[in-house]
Amino acid sequence: MSMRAPTAGSGTREVFATRGAFIFAAIGSAIGLGNIWRFPYVAYESGGGAFIIPYLVALLTAGIPILFFDYALGHRSRGSAPLSFKAIHRRAEPIGWFQTGVATMIGIYYAAIIGWSAMYAWFSVTHAWGDDADSFFFGSFLQVPDLESGASAFGFDFVPAVLIPLVLVWVVILAILLGGVQKGIAGINKIFVPLLVILFAIMVVRALFLPGALTGLDALFTPDFAALADPQVWIAAYGQIFFSLSVAFGIMITYASYLKRRTNLTGSGMVVAFSNSGFEILAGIGVFAALGFMANAAGSGVDEVASSGIGLAFVAFPTLISQMPGGALFGILFFGSLFVAGVTSLISIVQVPVAAISDKFNISNRASVLLVGGIMAVVSILTMGTATGMYVLDTIDAFANNIGIVGAAVVALIVLVWLLRKLPVLKAHLNAVSSFKLGGYWTVTLGVITPVVLIYMLVSQIIEYAVNGYEGYPTAFLGVFGWGMIGLLVVLSFVLTAIRWPRATEERLQKTLEENDDLEQNPSTFGTEK
Repeated sequence: MSMRAPTAGSGTREVFATRGAFIFAAIGSAIGLGNIWRFPYVAYESGGGAFIIPYLVALLTAGIPILFFDYALGHRSRGSAPLSFKAIHRRAEPIGWFQTGVATMIGIYYAAIIGWSAMYAWFSVTHAWGDDADSFFFGSFLQVPDLESGASAFGFDFVPAVLIPLVLVWVVILAILLGGVQKGIAGINKIFVPLLVILFAIMVVRALFLPGALTGLDALFTPDFAALADPQVWIAAYGQIFFSLSVAFGIMITYASYLKRRTNLTGSGMVVAFSNSGFEILAGIGVFAALGFMANAAGSGVDEVASSGIGLAFVAFPTLISQMPGGALFGILFFGSLFVAGVTSLISIVQVPVAAISDKFNISNRASVLLVGGIMAVVSILTMGTATGMYVLDTIDAFANNIGIVGAAVVALIVLVWLLRKLPVLKAHLNAVSSFKLGGYWTVTLGVITPVVLIYMLVSQIIEYAVNGYEGYPTAFLGVFGWGMIGLLVVLSFVLTAIRWPRATEERLQKTLEENDDLEQNPSTFGTEK
């Protein structure tokens, strides 16, 4: 099959040359910033070693089943998220557009964090943050204004130290995507995924030999089985699995659409899921070994230095780097890992709207990259390259993940599984092309367990934000970048659905579905790519 980018009206579609290329790309997408800075703290706060039990339960009852669900949607239609949902039922198309919108919003702010990581790898050489990493990050580096002092949350005061690397990140991302699925996405992931593992493994080994490292590991892995009686611990496990696998916002649907007709989908999914979880555990070891050293040096408990997210990466770790021997190398390894993990994830995020617009308007992948990626880059630069960018980033991140992604998953399961009862169709497709066959277990998890847990998560978060707001930010600010963003994505989803699909796209989809009917009815006559 041709590897050339499809041209408008050609009816061709790029594919990953091998299943291995797809697996590298999927792992690169799944292993992102959250694996490094979110999982260790969530595990520590949720029972330590005992957290592995709900974590594995969540992986087996939600993470892997939804991953297979996304794979089936994308591979069955050989199309983007909106086209995949349309293929299962025309009234489901808005779900695909909403997922695409969520991916777009995440991509806009995700690029900024990658830029910060690149700058901090450089800062590590000279310990540019001095004696106060907190003040340096929020003050000297980001120049974040204090909203409580009356400063406006809206503004375009550009910060050169943030703006310049942000522009360069977008140049790199768009250049990779212009290379296409095989040469661009697959090519860079084959290099960056092994590089990420090597960088992080070296960092972990270094951390394990620091004084106090065992104290940190004891804090992380000592099991507190009493925590298993707390429902919030189980919710935390489902949340971590859900957010770390890149499911329910179009990525895995899009990537699966570039697979060859006969591909072992479930086998690939198991490799991706367990590789992602393995890296999370590796991240936990490295992060808490380092935090153990930090606590030891400060003469305090690990609980006093442990944190997650941006605070861990850009405040706690710079402080740690300043205290440890050979800190410059450790900093380059840590922030280099963040940069590489971020790039592989952002590539997959941006490809979601690129593929959607390419399908909807029958334009080439290259043209869609320039159009969609260019618009995303401009919006990202105008919002994240400013002094108030931190507030915008934090708000979009919270609402896109906790309401956008979870909400999209809930609606997708309710509509496709409960109302349209299309799960048998998706299961038949997965079983027709895969070595690992799905049975009643998959149906029960997606029909009962997963939607119930996600509905609880979604409702709880909506009530929390509606009653208490978020981080004390002004109501008007949340109305624009939080609730307003979600509302805008819902409206755009129906507007884009109302636009007619090009005849070429419709014909390609119809041909694909007819081929799949033959495959699903006579699976024994088709081989599977191993």
